[in-house]
Amino acid sequence: MIEIKRLSLVNFRNYISLDISFNKKINIFLGNNAQGKTTLLESIYLLAISKSHKTFKDKDLIKFNESFCKVTTELTKDQNQLTLNVVISNEGKKVLVNQVEKRKTSEYIGVFNVVMFAPEDLEIVKGEPINRRKFIDIEIGQISSIYIFDLNQYNRILKQRNEYLKQISQTQKIDYAYLDTITEQLSFYGAKITSNRIKFINKLNKFARNLQKYISSHQEDLYINYLSNYQLKDNINQQQIFQLYKKNYQRDIIKGVTKLGIHKDDIRFIVNDIDVSNFGSQGQQRTTALAIKLALIDFVKEETNHYPIVLLDDVLSELDDNRQTQLLDCIKDKCQTFVTSTNISGIKKELIDKSDIFVIENARITKEKGEKYGKQ
Repeated sequence: MIEIKRLSLVNFRNYISLDISFNKKINIFLGNNAQGKTTLLESIYLLAISKSHKTFKDKDLIKFNESFCKVTTELTKDQNQLTLNVVISNEGKKVLVNQVEKRKTSEYIGVFNVVMFAPEDLEIVKGEPINRRKFIDIEIGQISSIYIFDLNQYNRILKQRNEYLKQISQTQKIDYAYLDTITEQLSFYGAKITSNRIKFINKLNKFARNLQKYISSHQEDLYINYLSNYQLKDNINQQQIFQLYKKNYQRDIIKGVTKLGIHKDDIRFIVNDIDVSNFGSQGQQRTTALAIKLALIDFVKEETNHYPIVLLDDVLSELDDNRQTQLLDCIKDKCQTFVTSTNISGIKKELIDKSDIFVIENARITKEKGEKYGKQ
């Protein structure tokens, strides 16, 4: 069992200082837009994976006119008490566990896991391929530091290879021995990442298919298909991929960029034999997005033996009663959950009765009595 007991913010976004304790498994934050609700969930997300889900630039998290920000949590994991810190300044970012700094974020990620539900989840299904690749990389990265290392290595070598391809187009000189060397390295990490992504999708399929049937009252059958740019499904290995790259040397040289690789991969969501991303109804797309995110809860439990922390960022009001019920059935009594909403009316009473409720106004938080919103 993992539960956050305390959260502290210093100079984080619009918060000068905040210290808040949590006693229940479900915590609801109410407030108008731009008051700091999403920022609280963002801070928990940051503590889990050392990155924001809202921005690529760490410095954007520092309050205006301040030189640093700090996010701290005290949590229980089984019988252990842990303190996590993320500190961001002009000098960079530090991550600490029990006051011990971790030199690499890959050594830090995985202390606890989060699954975030947000309005933009629909983009996983209907958005651009980059959204789906980001989704895969974040979810696998939470449970595998090796995957994070492999992905960083792949991206570093890809950049190096693209720079060399551009150099060839400018100088018209080719060192095939060097091109072979960096291409072999790219093939090595490309094979590892592809294999891990396919394993992840296969495991996600197991949970998501059952959830899609459940949410749709057994009207919809979901199958998630991983589309490898290498077009290899079985026995993926470095040499196979290396030979594919070699066949495309001239194309890459002419284009001045690497056209083949995991940075071009995609996912297809097939519902009742239809590509739901392109041809499904909005209802089918919403159901698919919800099924995928709910599947992650069981996936994380299977991989880590702990349920994740669940973050629901202003999504309950967008779900009909049926989908809210399915969501609550999947998280109740299993996951500590943090919910944001602009009003209480869009949240089922069943959830309210089990929750601590906090009202946020201009980054100030007041704890309300549950009776005010719960049983009348």
